[in-house]
Amino acid sequence: MNSVSFSDNVVIAHRGAWKSGGLPENSIAALRKAIALQCTGSEFDVRMTADDSLIVTHDPNYEGMTIEKVAYDELVAFPLSNGEALPTLRSYIMAGMKQNVTTRLICEIKPSATKGRGQAMAVKVLELVEALNATHMMAYISFDYNILKKIEAINSNAHTQYLKGDRSPSELKIDGINGADYPFPIYKKHPDWIEMARENNISLNVWTVNDSSDINWCLEKGFDYITTNEPELVLKQYISKVQKGILIP
Repeated sequence: MNSVSFSDNVVIAHRGAWKSGGLPENSIAALRKAIALQCTGSEFDVRMTADDSLIVTHDPNYEGMTIEKVAYDELVAFPLSNGEALPTLRSYIMAGMKQNVTTRLICEIKPSATKGRGQAMAVKVLELVEALNATHMMAYISFDYNILKKIEAINSNAHTQYLKGDRSPSELKIDGINGADYPFPIYKKHPDWIEMARENNISLNVWTVNDSSDINWCLEKGFDYITTNEPELVLKQYISKVQKGILIP
């Protein structure tokens, strides 16, 4: 199960590789497409329902219902646009481990109504991941700094990346967070953070980069990962630069 060698490209499919095939975002079908493309990672979003079920969806509301205030049984009555059931985290991870030796699962734990509930969700996520023997497949990202610190307190070997962009890489280093996953404009505003990240052994990720010129900028700056809604385009530009000797995998 641990014989995984993640692809050496930089591509993180944002909510899976959904766009080109018109698939629902965060669907298992979009995840499978990202795996088929051999993206180095596929990102997805996790929320917790009122009955503490962990589900994969982006928005705080689903079909007019506030996710944190209803049970999973109420939500699953409404399938995704491709007919899939709204995925539980368990079903999503299990699908992501099937016939996959290339694509890391990038789990965004969404902020919750309270700090305590957010941290409880983080604990439940880690417990499920361990129960599924999926620890080696996972990385964790969040806008909630306390969620990431909780993950690091439980497992100091976890791959964690902070999303908000309001802390320098040196600050992340102090708190044991090992990646910066910031919006593209943040790196334009703080270009010195790119070198600061390297000096502090902080991995560099950027979101959400879909424009060809912005993709080239990130490739030229040597980002470790590029999170995108256009994984095919980033792969094409990455491979082109590798073939020309501009980039070394």
